[in-house]
Amino acid sequence: MTDVQSQPQPSAPPSPTPPDSADRRPSFPGPTEGGDPRVADVRRRLQTAHDASATPPAAAAAKLASQNKLYVRERISLLFDEGSFVEDGRYANAMSAGLPADGVVTGRGTVEGRPAIVVANDPTVKAGSWGARTVEKIIRATEMALREELPVFWFIDSAGARITDQVDLFPGRRGAGRIFHNQVALSGKVPQICCLFGPSAAGGAYIPAFTDIVIMVDGNASMYLGSPRMAEMVVGEKVSLEDMGGARMHCTVSGCGDLLACDDADAIDLARLYFSYVPSNWRAEVPSYVCEEPSRPLTPATVPEKESQPFDIHEFIDGLLDEDSFFELKPLYAAELVTGFGRMAGSTVGVVANNSAVRGGVLFIDSADKAARFIWLCDAFSVPLIYLADVPGFMIGSEVERAGIIRHGAKMITAVSEATVPQFSVIVRKAYGAGLYAMAGPGFGPDATVALPTARIAVMGPEAAVNAVYARKIGEIADPVEREQFVQDKRHEYEQDVDLERLAADLVLDAIIEADELRAELVRRLAYAARRDRTFSQRRRGVPPV
Repeated sequence: MTDVQSQPQPSAPPSPTPPDSADRRPSFPGPTEGGDPRVADVRRRLQTAHDASATPPAAAAAKLASQNKLYVRERISLLFDEGSFVEDGRYANAMSAGLPADGVVTGRGTVEGRPAIVVANDPTVKAGSWGARTVEKIIRATEMALREELPVFWFIDSAGARITDQVDLFPGRRGAGRIFHNQVALSGKVPQICCLFGPSAAGGAYIPAFTDIVIMVDGNASMYLGSPRMAEMVVGEKVSLEDMGGARMHCTVSGCGDLLACDDADAIDLARLYFSYVPSNWRAEVPSYVCEEPSRPLTPATVPEKESQPFDIHEFIDGLLDEDSFFELKPLYAAELVTGFGRMAGSTVGVVANNSAVRGGVLFIDSADKAARFIWLCDAFSVPLIYLADVPGFMIGSEVERAGIIRHGAKMITAVSEATVPQFSVIVRKAYGAGLYAMAGPGFGPDATVALPTARIAVMGPEAAVNAVYARKIGEIADPVEREQFVQDKRHEYEQDVDLERLAADLVLDAIIEADELRAELVRRLAYAARRDRTFSQRRRGVPPV
């Protein structure tokens, strides 16, 4: 995962010929002796329409190859199990020249035996743009997903709506807005997985935004409401497409993208891998697999004892989870907080972890949003959450206050509070101030709060606390030696006040264990917590800060 995110490596140029499994030829025979010529004519025209969408024209195939892109049917064949794809609406707009399938392929198949729906733009048909029948096909696919509670894979590569068709596709009850309405209805009901292979322009950019994960092909994918040309015309800004809405920008700056892929095949592999961690719908069981021991188990030496010494939390995560099972989401965005799926004894868990190696593990606006979104995702699909706390708190200063860090921090805390899946708060090192709350501290009803011997829980760190309470007194002591002794004495008093054994004695903590015992402890606790009640609060809905 980390190699893919840092430096995507393209594979060989794709072949323009789709595999038979994604494009079985229909059995339309030629004219029969004594048959009805009208029937023969229908068969001929259907065969012609079918062939028009079977392979791209030569010029379009050459363009795909130059962009290192796969044809839409090749993409689908990589997604679904061989021979499982059933297509709907292939002959949409068949009577209009140059619009095979009206630029979108929809249907269903199985992914590792699990049924799913695909909506896949065909960029060789008017740049994958939407016409009236394109929209109708997508609406029907989402309605099918709602009826049957089937997951949806969105394969996006589209220039947006055809302006010439706007009256037919834009404003009505069966217009493009219905797609977004249905996506919202599907949210939390079934997984929605987006592979962005090319542009997702204007209103169409909202399709990825409503999905659970957006995988963007580096160098090809883009997402924007207004193009660079439009931005220059309307607001006078000159900007490149990559800076405006490119894959790397969205995966590092805006947070609209989750993962960078090196090419189409890599994006589809990542989509299939993500799907292996989540259930097919909100009622289904989370997939489980054979247990594998961590590649490098945790030891008491894994975590530095000095809280001021940064360390990469990924090493700790790898020692906690089954070997090579960690699937990180948004690794390039707000990296001070790590989120992702993993497996413990073969069962899927969600991990939310502070990373002191990046910006000290302090929570910022982006990291709070990242956490809230992931917690909601896990709660929607019954994935237990494990929090690994090593956090000095939320960032302070005028810049973050003006940007609304209180509101965004409250959003993260709301997500923690409302989650009804099993939750375990592991205090790895420090958990200061509201950082303790954001990492599912004791007051938020986790199934257990477990601490390592390196843990510290307090309103703030000892240095900050002594300065806050005794700043005037410290300033009045003229002798440097006496001043330093005073500070050290007060620090010792503060540390005794929040001593780890005392917190356990006061039942703030449920257990204190060494790192090498943590995995086994959590596996046992997860098994017991699986029976917990999933009720939070009886009401119509909360009004969370956004």
